Amino acid sequence: MGHCCSKNVSAVNNETVAADHGLKPPPPGTTPQPSGTLGVGSGDATPGRHTPANSFYTSPFTSPLPAGVAPSPARTPGRKFRWPLPPPSPARPIMSAIIRRQGKAKPKEGPIPEEQGGSGGGEGPLDKSFGYGKNFGAKYELGKEMGRGHFGHTCLAKAKKGELKGQDVAVKIISKAKMTTAIAIEDVRREVKILKALTGHRNLVTFHDVFEDANNVYIVMELCEGGELLDRILSRGGRYTEEDAKNIVVQILNAVAFCHLQGVVHRDLKPENFLFVSKEENSPMKAIDFGLSDFVKPDQRLNDIVGSAYYVAPEVLHRSYSVEADLWSIGVITYILLCGSRPFYARTESGIFRSVLKANPNFDDSPWPAVSPEAKDFVKRLLNKDHRKRMTAAQAITHPWLRDKNNAVPLDIFIYKSVKSYMRISPLKRAAVKALSKALKEYELVYLRAQFRLLEPKDGCVSLDNFRVALMRNATDAMKESRVTDILDAMEPLSYKKMDFEEFCAAAVSIYQLEALEEWENIASTAFEYFEQAGNRVISIEELAQEMNLGPTSYSLLTDWIRKSDGKFSFLGYTKFLHGVTIRSSNTRHP
Repeated sequence: MGHCCSKNVSAVNNETVAADHGLKPPPPGTTPQPSGTLGVGSGDATPGRHTPANSFYTSPFTSPLPAGVAPSPARTPGRKFRWPLPPPSPARPIMSAIIRRQGKAKPKEGPIPEEQGGSGGGEGPLDKSFGYGKNFGAKYELGKEMGRGHFGHTCLAKAKKGELKGQDVAVKIISKAKMTTAIAIEDVRREVKILKALTGHRNLVTFHDVFEDANNVYIVMELCEGGELLDRILSRGGRYTEEDAKNIVVQILNAVAFCHLQGVVHRDLKPENFLFVSKEENSPMKAIDFGLSDFVKPDQRLNDIVGSAYYVAPEVLHRSYSVEADLWSIGVITYILLCGSRPFYARTESGIFRSVLKANPNFDDSPWPAVSPEAKDFVKRLLNKDHRKRMTAAQAITHPWLRDKNNAVPLDIFIYKSVKSYMRISPLKRAAVKALSKALKEYELVYLRAQFRLLEPKDGCVSLDNFRVALMRNATDAMKESRVTDILDAMEPLSYKKMDFEEFCAAAVSIYQLEALEEWENIASTAFEYFEQAGNRVISIEELAQEMNLGPTSYSLLTDWIRKSDGKFSFLGYTKFLHGVTIRSSNTRHP
């Protein structure tokens, strides 16, 4: 989707985040920074959602730019690159989508509604009635404005009656006049649904109520007075200590793990979208701005490009992604916390996207040599360009870097997806993954033991009922929208059996995630030894092809999978069989 020159498109800028955000004037002759937001929809005043498409920094709080100075649009840097041919721009399909969706409007003048929506074409006026309460003025008294976005603004307010009487709240005011597409209207409904469903989690902003009148929608939320995570990063000179960074990252992971369990993907995680409840140093932190968030069904892939440029995952740019994209964004945030620079940097959106797709983060320059190996491994396992190899949020909480914090491990929806797939594989494939699970290192078992305990096993075993009860214990209305509970129907074969911890490990293990480990070669070799002892057997090319639902045309591809000496799987065949037919030969070694 783009071309990257390793030196001309740097993965890391040595400037601090503070400089990137305009707190210090740029050196003479430097190019203004590029925009931050890729996609927008209905309307809010918080970062990322309904700001101009090329907005670099928009916040519910005061802009760090000098008064009266607007963020500059991105420009092509003066430096000239020597390309054999003009490189395809990763930004081109995004900008094309803007033009298709907005007609003749300039991209930076409005949001990016969905391609199917629109109010043009003579289809008649849009129905902007949401069915929300009409008595906002009777219940709340608006105060000062706290921030402004493309579709509306955020204000301080005080409750005049009801349970919140006398309390200060934050009110997001979304302008109906700027809801120019049916999709923009639906975006508001979805944001309110998500806020309602997820409220109550300690690391997610609390939703109080929603109102409307002829002109606006009013979303009443908890007031977080401690400021943005970004502001605290800047106040520390762009860096956190590892211990302080852990406290921040754990809270982010807990919020995201809960969202993913409910079938919600945030899609715009960045330091601007985390607020501290108070100004106290140890204040809890909460995720805000679900304007870009969406419900995602089990095994569903989303394809709309949304988010903020520096934090967007590669698979989002490729238009096929799910909840793993949020983990990439957390990896970017953690990288920034630990070193003060962005892992993927360029002076234009196109350059940023190219860096995200092709470049690798810099872990060599200062301060990385002084950062612990565990912290670097943590970031690398989140910033893996293959989304299948990334840790989940619950897995990340059990990573060795965070383990000393004694964090409670949340239930992981990934376990359900893995067990669902395991119940449908053949006996031979089960023998292969059981051998793999026996080769797991101790620190990998910490996560699996925690998940197994959350299922509350009886007599050392779990059944479908254990999975159902654990899921329902964490259920919200969001699960209905995302149809997460449908996954239980797909796990029906577990109704007729019980699964002990050893088999649970086999069901939950991911070869893709294990491949991301430095110890993968040793794990694979050990697993193959177990497979040789208990699962390897004589198998013909025809039988192997049938096992994998392949036709006769695949026979030549499977030849190297079987040893000529005894007709059993070779090491190459074993590792490829674990993957299926999608594995690249370069990812395995020959016997």
